[in-house]
Amino acid sequence: MIKHIVCHNIPDKEAAQKAADMLNALYGVVPSLRSMKAGVDVLGSERSYALGIVAEFDDLDGLREYDTHPEHCKIRNYIKGVKDDTRPSVSCDFQF
Repeated sequence: MIKHIVCHNIPDKEAAQKAADMLNALYGVVPSLRSMKAGVDVLGSERSYALGIVAEFDDLDGLREYDTHPEHCKIRNYIKGVKDDTRPSVSCDFQF
């Protein structure tokens, strides 16, 4: 299994929630997606990111399928338009 974790800084909380809702809706749309949990930060600390994403795939091929899936690409483009570019997004992909 592959766990895919991403954090984005989106200043507008409504935009962050919209992105989370869009991402959560991908479950059942992207065949290789085994689990999707996206949500908006509730702590609001100095080190917090506004949007957190945790997704699971059977293998790297599944992650690659997700990465290039047209519905995911639409969401990626939405996030690019609303995220804060002064603080880079972070990601980690690991096998478990």
